[in-house]
Amino acid sequence: MSTRIDRRFEHLMREHQAALVTFVMAGDPDLATSLDLLLALPQAGADIIELGMPFTDPMADGPAIQAAGLRALGAGTTLAKTLELVTQFRQSDDATPIVLMGYYNPIYVYGVQSFLRDAKAAGVDGLIVVDLPPEEDQELCEPALAAGLNFIRLATPTTDERRLPAVLANTSGFVYYVSITGTTGASAPDARRVATAVERIKAHTKLPVAVGFGVKNAKMAAAIAANADGVVIGSAVVEAIRISLDSHGKATNKSVEAVRSLVADVAKGVRSAMPREPQAGRGAQG
Repeated sequence: MSTRIDRRFEHLMREHQAALVTFVMAGDPDLATSLDLLLALPQAGADIIELGMPFTDPMADGPAIQAAGLRALGAGTTLAKTLELVTQFRQSDDATPIVLMGYYNPIYVYGVQSFLRDAKAAGVDGLIVVDLPPEEDQELCEPALAAGLNFIRLATPTTDERRLPAVLANTSGFVYYVSITGTTGASAPDARRVATAVERIKAHTKLPVAVGFGVKNAKMAAAIAANADGVVIGSAVVEAIRISLDSHGKATNKSVEAVRSLVADVAKGVRSAMPREPQAGRGAQG
């Protein structure tokens, strides 16, 4: 069954373009502003939205995204309210894919089957759950796939040839390549190393490969887009939100525009990458 994620990548490949994937934290800095931000992202050039599920112990996230999660939790954001945000978004945008990204604990507490039912009904297209390894696919990955949701797995510079097939086994939608070791936003990716890594992953799968962690501006995005199927920008977006807030950490009339301006600039960088040749089998499960 084709998903919004599959269709978006297929469309972009026909246009010889990489995807711009943008991350924001649900409920940051508050639920109303969060909805405005979600609606602004596609208008600014985002092709796919990753929506963070705030969690009290975000071990894989750097300071910027940790702070965004704390702001969201402080604003009363729950997993149920995150799904409601998606429902509200879908009232005016039925095309842009949304991927929920976060940790397993809130989903486990919510109840896996209830969560999958409600996520699908809200209009969620895929999941990235960073603390569930392939050995635990029966917990969430396999039920998610059965429910018609893409399950997107992370590959890293330390994912060797022996480990990669296990990582890719039940992955669908796209592969998220973490371009640097460590937490989000920690340093900048090396475009040449990324190109080599993307080529290595593509030897094992026909899925699109999107590259994230450390992408901060249009120039970096263009360099990554020359070889990857997608470019993910997250920490820079949530940092733009933080800078726009007032002294009490509340949204201002600059908050949405700060994100729109950054994303529009990065989108230009992604679109400026050299024309890309289509690849056979794009969008098929690996």
